[in-house]
Amino acid sequence: MKLLYSPFSPFARKVRIVAAELGLQDRIEVTPTSTEDPASGLSARNPLNKIPVLETEFGPLYDSPVICEYLDTLHEGGKLLPAAGPERWRALRWQALADGLMDAALLIRYELTLRQEGGRSEAWIERQKSKIRKSLDQMEADAAELDGPLTIGTIAAAAALGYLDLRFVDWGWRETHPRLAAWHAVFAERPSYVTTIAQA
Repeated sequence: MKLLYSPFSPFARKVRIVAAELGLQDRIEVTPTSTEDPASGLSARNPLNKIPVLETEFGPLYDSPVICEYLDTLHEGGKLLPAAGPERWRALRWQALADGLMDAALLIRYELTLRQEGGRSEAWIERQKSKIRKSLDQMEADAAELDGPLTIGTIAAAAALGYLDLRFVDWGWRETHPRLAAWHAVFAERPSYVTTIAQA
């Protein structure tokens, strides 16, 4: 299998953490891929021209929730996506919340880096920041749920917080979300998290 990714993509990092946690990293060739480079061939594999993409023997898979669910079928151990019941929906809800936070953070990043200063919309940026603040507040309120078994939801939450640390370190989310910060400090010691850290 081949994973088209960027080391700075939080969605690609989520996939890489999943692969490491499941012991599948040695079965995946990671290939740095730029969404801005037409020669990368990314759009031929994903018409949305987004990463990550996982090339498999039956064709490409995208985006990260689909890739992660597929990887979860390739091992015999405990599943990151519980099969049924409240645990499944809790894990999927956490993934949706964390993915939404990452979406909003990426939109801010694009606005700040791809637009000239005079063309940036401060109102747009503030709307995305509001989504992030509300997501962090919900994570803080539900932080006790993260202390259970490892799931796709806990991994997504860790990837989202890691992206804030990478791109928006000055926001200081830990000061206002202490329970979430305490959980993240423990998760951040996992080898799967450490080995997927990108350097800004």
